Amino acid sequence: MSVLISRRNFLKASAVLVPALATMPMVFRRTVAASNLESPRTQSSTSGRTLLVVQMAGGNDGLNTIVPYSDGRYYDLRGPVSIPESDVLHLNDEVGFHPSLAEFKKFWDDGMLAIIEGVGYPNQSYSHFESMHIWQTAIGNSTPGKGWLGKYFETLDKSQAKVFHGMAVGKVLPPECSTPHLPIPVVENVSGYQLQSDPSRTIAMLDLYNSSSLRSPYSVLLDETVQTAVSTSQSLKEASQGYQSSVEYPTTPFGEGLRLLAKAIVGNLGIKVGHITIGGFDTHATQLGEQAVLLQTFSQGIHAFYQDLKEHGKDHEVTIMTWSEFGRRAKSNASVGTDHGSAAPLFIFGTPVTGGLYGQRPDLGNLDDDNLIFTTDFRRVYATVLEQWLGVPIEAVLGSNDFLPLPIINV
Repeated sequence: MSVLISRRNFLKASAVLVPALATMPMVFRRTVAASNLESPRTQSSTSGRTLLVVQMAGGNDGLNTIVPYSDGRYYDLRGPVSIPESDVLHLNDEVGFHPSLAEFKKFWDDGMLAIIEGVGYPNQSYSHFESMHIWQTAIGNSTPGKGWLGKYFETLDKSQAKVFHGMAVGKVLPPECSTPHLPIPVVENVSGYQLQSDPSRTIAMLDLYNSSSLRSPYSVLLDETVQTAVSTSQSLKEASQGYQSSVEYPTTPFGEGLRLLAKAIVGNLGIKVGHITIGGFDTHATQLGEQAVLLQTFSQGIHAFYQDLKEHGKDHEVTIMTWSEFGRRAKSNASVGTDHGSAAPLFIFGTPVTGGLYGQRPDLGNLDDDNLIFTTDFRRVYATVLEQWLGVPIEAVLGSNDFLPLPIINV
């Protein structure tokens, strides 16, 4: 009897797959080399490089992150939600960091932090879902598709057999990493990622695999998922066991996630792109306290991660990039918070980075319904890390060469 499998049912069944693999007959681990999916090779000069993408989920308030303390209009607009000039960590005579970003100030002073101002896109959506979709796919419409990092993964040389081309920390695969051609490991912790034996799940997986409808078009993906799950589970376990560090990470989920990524990078698992999320930035009310805690968690975690890399001689191999689906409105609301807005600053930092201010700061005297007008398309930031760091043609991922990279990566 044939089995009809919808995309949703396939994804549900795939969740059963990983813990079932420990008891799966070897005959089902068909070689992925049989796949006729061919991809262009990336430049060999980028070998060993890793891009860490950090999502600040919820819409981080850019005006209180990079504070224009010298502009009186900022204080007029923000009122009780503003950061007093005396608390701002000055970067120059015009702007400064939120006081919770003390560790980021160290990156800045060492010339390793690039701040791109006014990042956004045309026809800004103020919906979390719609705006995240635009950032995740790097396209300006709502058509479902591959993530922009998923498109990057498809450019990699499949013959290299690197099962850890990408790694996402969390419970679900970030949409920006999605591709129907390559399985990307999603890891919450090392112990939870180990394969477990469960006969009932094995039977379910085999039934799924043997269904005629699954073999086309999903058979290659299932093969690769099988191989990836087996290989990555053992590789990550070995990397974790061999990892030693004197760096103390913050005892937060974000800090622990960064430590997990550090173990994989230090363990030479071949990660091209890592992804981690820190959420909670949707600060509609009582923003001052909430954002201060979040930015401190963010700053301290990233600093520990960098110190760990430096201790292991890996800091030259990693560049970190942040993104958030939108900023907040220039004017505060009645709940001592800020509502969904538009343009906001974005960070790229690490040893390979030429620090400084990039892009153009939005004009607080020229607002669109209390919203900042964006000055730098976010795809220029993507183009920067794609071309200058990962060494992949921009058009292969963004579908166009129209987005000029910024001179940020110093390699």
